[in-house]
Amino acid sequence: MKGLFRQSIFICSFALLGFCAMAQELAPKDFTINGKVKNGSKGEKVILARSASGGSPVKLDSAQLAADGTFSLKGVEKDRGSFFVLNIADRQKVVLLVEGGETFNVTADGVGKDSKGNNGKVEITGSRNMEYYSKIDQLMQDFAAKVTVWNEEYAKAEEKKDTKKNQEIQQSFAKADQERLDVIKKLLPEMGTSLVALFTANNFLSPENDLDVLKKLAEDYEKVQPTPTLAKGFIGTVKRMAGVAVGQQAPDFTLTSPEGKPVALSSLRGKFVLIDFWASWCGPCRMENPNVVRMYDKFKDKGFDIYGVSLDDNEKAWKTAITKDNLKWQHGSELKKWNSGVAQAYGVNAIPATFLLDKEGKIIAKNLRGPALESKLQELLGAQ
Repeated sequence: MKGLFRQSIFICSFALLGFCAMAQELAPKDFTINGKVKNGSKGEKVILARSASGGSPVKLDSAQLAADGTFSLKGVEKDRGSFFVLNIADRQKVVLLVEGGETFNVTADGVGKDSKGNNGKVEITGSRNMEYYSKIDQLMQDFAAKVTVWNEEYAKAEEKKDTKKNQEIQQSFAKADQERLDVIKKLLPEMGTSLVALFTANNFLSPENDLDVLKKLAEDYEKVQPTPTLAKGFIGTVKRMAGVAVGQQAPDFTLTSPEGKPVALSSLRGKFVLIDFWASWCGPCRMENPNVVRMYDKFKDKGFDIYGVSLDDNEKAWKTAITKDNLKWQHGSELKKWNSGVAQAYGVNAIPATFLLDKEGKIIAKNLRGPALESKLQELLGAQ
C-alpha cells in the first residue's frame, strides 16, 4: 500500500517529545522496581536505563533474575518526570513513566513477540502514570491491528482498481482514528498534571486542532511548584504555539541572506508570504521543493512571495541546495540547525514546516503542502 495509513508523517523531526527540557533544580526522589519475568532464566540480566532524547538510553542499574524469575532495581528521578526503559534479557523492553517515589510492581512475559507476532505482555501496578499509559497503549495496539487489516484490504482493492472499496476503507480509518482521539481526549482531564498527561498531549494533540486543551494543561502545570523539568519546557512550547496560531501576528525576524545581507520578514509586508522552514539535509523538504517552485512561479506576479528559513549549519550545503533546487525567493539562516532562534520562536520541531501570512503579516494557514497550498493560493490570488 502507498502509505495511506502509516502512523508517522514523512518529515525531519528534532525531538522525540516535541518539547525541550530545561535545566531546573528539583529534589531527587528514589523509586523502586520489583519484578517477575515469567519466561526468564536464573542469571539473566535486567537493565534499567533512562531515555535520552536524540540518543541512546543511559544505563543506571542492573540486576540478575533469581531462580523464580524475580528481580529488584532502584533508581533516582531528578526531574519529577522522566521516561525509563527496562531491558529484560535483550528480549523485551518495558517503558516506565517515573515521577519519583513510586514502587513499581512489574510482571512481564519476558518475550519480544509471541507465536502470533503479538508483543510480549506486561502488567505494572503501583503507578497512576502507568495505569493510564497502559490504557493509551492498548488503544494504540487495537488501532494498529485494524490498520494492518485495512492495509491488506486496500492493497487488494488497488490491484482490482476497486475505487469504491478504497473509499470505504478510508472512511473506516478516519472514523476509527477520530473515535480513538475522542477516547484519549476524555482520558486527559483525569490524568491531571502528570507525566502521562504530557506524553498524551504531545503525542496525540495538535496545536492546529487542540490549542485550547494544550493551553489548559500548560496553565494547570504553571500552578505546580516546583515545576517538573519537562512540564516547564512544555509550558514554554505551548506559549510559543499560541503566539504563532492562525489569526496571530507572525513574529518578525531578521536573518542573514546567502549574500550576507540582513533580510527582515517585515520587508515583505504587503504580499501574501509563505515562511518555509527547510534544510539542505532534509529529504522531505527537498522532495517538496519542486512544488514550492511551481507555486512561486505561478503566483509571484499576483502578490505572493516566499521567505525560506534554513535549519542548515553548513553554509556551503545551504547555498548549493538553493542553486540546485532553483529556489529563487528570499532566504535566510542562522546556520545553527535546530538551535535556530527563529525556529524556536515559531515552535518548529519538524520540517518541512510552513506558515502562510496575509498582507498585514498575520498567520492565515499553517503547514500547507502540495495541492492544499495551491488551492489556498488560488483562493487568495486567483489563477494566472
